[in-house]
Amino acid sequence: MEDSQRMVRRHYREKKELQARIQSMKNSVPKSDRKRRKQLLLDVARLKAEMEQKHQQELEKFQESFPDDSNLDSVTEDLAKMDLENQPPRLAKAQRRRERRAAAEGARLERIAEVEAERQAGFRHDDEEEKLSAILEARNLEMKEIPADGHCMYRAIQDQLVFSVTVESLRRRTANYLRKHVDDFLPFFSYSETGDAYSRDSFLSYCDDIVHSALWGGQLELRALSHVLQTPIEVIQAYSPVLVIGEEYAKKPLTLVYLRYSCSLGEHYNSVKPLEAGAVGGAAPRLF
Repeated sequence: MEDSQRMVRRHYREKKELQARIQSMKNSVPKSDRKRRKQLLLDVARLKAEMEQKHQQELEKFQESFPDDSNLDSVTEDLAKMDLENQPPRLAKAQRRRERRAAAEGARLERIAEVEAERQAGFRHDDEEEKLSAILEARNLEMKEIPADGHCMYRAIQDQLVFSVTVESLRRRTANYLRKHVDDFLPFFSYSETGDAYSRDSFLSYCDDIVHSALWGGQLELRALSHVLQTPIEVIQAYSPVLVIGEEYAKKPLTLVYLRYSCSLGEHYNSVKPLEAGAVGGAAPRLF
């Protein structure tokens, strides 16, 4: 029975942690940003579904391990009734005191980690800008800032093209290419939270989101775009060599800059432009 109680308490703790994470996600997206709020609702629904599936699988495994446990029905009932608003099963006072002390210590260590993370983030922010500025200056280039609105990768590609094309068209053509080449791309898609591979239906749903939302693009979408445009795409990074995608094409590469730390909203892509006269030694633009 102790194992079952531990499982119940852990499931409750994991649900409360997910609740806090969801609230943090909601707070980070302005209510006025309808596209990102729509994507947020999809992400929240997926996270909840993944946790429910995980807990159900653990319960079924527990049932298989203890088929004759006379207390199993009550454990199953506890798990079935539990949601983000319920309280966990009653614990002994000594156990509650131990958990409160552990929670307080955990909060203290977490705050220390947050302070250190903030310090490191500030250092990485400045260091990344300096490295990128030096790399671009050596190529007689400078960064051209692209809005951090979820479309940044597509807008950066749009800025690099010599012909007129809309972001909506780039998204649609990317999604169509991915759909037509499912077997080539599906093995590389997985959920970042769990590492579980996408199903075919999940992959096709992801393609729909590319078209109908401000879903951020990454290396796999760039791979699709290089084929769509039949043009190589190079991505300049501060801490890794230049990444070239679509080397099989002979055209002049489109050039993007990838920022990991310098944008407060997270990972970001900018475009580039020729270095302006008198701008040598200037710092890369700050993103807020």
